[in-house]
Amino acid sequence: MFASSYPILDAFLTMLYFFLFIIWIWLLIMVFMDVFRSHDIGGLAKALWVIFIIILPFLGVFVYLIARGGKMHERAAAQAADQQKAFDAYVKQAAGTSGDTTADQLSKLAGLKSQGVITDAEFDAQKAKILAS
Repeated sequence: MFASSYPILDAFLTMLYFFLFIIWIWLLIMVFMDVFRSHDIGGLAKALWVIFIIILPFLGVFVYLIARGGKMHERAAAQAADQQKAFDAYVKQAAGTSGDTTADQLSKLAGLKSQGVITDAEFDAQKAKILAS
């Protein structure tokens, strides 16, 4: 009964429309994220872009993509790089490594050896580990 009142082509068209609607929502979200991520435009320009996109959504998004779409990837990549740097700094801080250079680590190791805290064999093993990393 359902198949006779709702042909298969209509089902495919419904799926297509739903898919296009999801893509449209995703595109709107990405444009809004890019507007607020941009450091090269001021607050007034951001407000005008948002108003333009809300009042005339199709035209606003397409004009934004034409005018500023080429740099969207660069801004997203810069934000990802900043997040990665912050994450790396947090991991180093949480792990307790202050980012000592190899020379700093070797000098600390030599100090421990000269104080008699570690033996020559332990010094050589730790030195090899430091130089390998």
